[in-house]
Amino acid sequence: MVHQFPIETPLSDAKNLGNLPIYLQIAEQVSREISAGLLVDGERLPTEREMAKRYGVAVRTLRKALARLTEMGLLIRRQGSGNYVQKNENHDSIYSFFRLELPGGGGLPSASVVSIETIAKPDDLPSFGTADFGHRFRRIRYLDDVPAALEEIWLDGSVVGKINPAAVSQSLYKFYRDQLGLWIVRAEDWVGLATVPDWRDDRFPLESGQQVGFVERFGWSQDDVRVEYSRNWFNPMTVRYVARLR
Repeated sequence: MVHQFPIETPLSDAKNLGNLPIYLQIAEQVSREISAGLLVDGERLPTEREMAKRYGVAVRTLRKALARLTEMGLLIRRQGSGNYVQKNENHDSIYSFFRLELPGGGGLPSASVVSIETIAKPDDLPSFGTADFGHRFRRIRYLDDVPAALEEIWLDGSVVGKINPAAVSQSLYKFYRDQLGLWIVRAEDWVGLATVPDWRDDRFPLESGQQVGFVERFGWSQDDVRVEYSRNWFNPMTVRYVARLR
């Protein structure tokens, strides 16, 4: 079976993709489709030329994406035969901790920044880290350009004193690794219901006070220190929260 990707718009033309290179966007989209079961173990992908045309990129760019997938252990490249999916539950995906998906599975995450501030921790935050201040990232998250969630992430001030907003990438965990030397190695999620916060803007379709899905998360560093706290308000009409047991 050869998989036919349900993508009509070239990734290079999509909105809100920020500075994540196109080849990484492609690799992340394919890896999420593998995780969601849309691409199955042993399945042969279309030819490189067909995939490049579908994503609207040069074959050279597509090959970089395939090389990245091979490095992740998600692809076997057989000379003269093609590229085959290889299921690998332990692959190192940029968005491996991102648990929201489209109803049909997968979807490429992206984000629009609402604000990035370094401020004192308010009283309503749970305990994490050692500093009395933190870096607060407020963003709108998208899946395949569909508004999916409002996101507020707090990084403890003990990790770094100042944040350069221009250096922040679409994936905060990639920014942590590349710019701060910080790896989030494990996380704990609490899922429930909450109301849309009053800092929403018009790019998010639901109104403040409307009840939505809610996820709180603590993140631990490579030194086993709880350095991050986040909360996400997601639209249950367009996305779902998924956690797969290995």
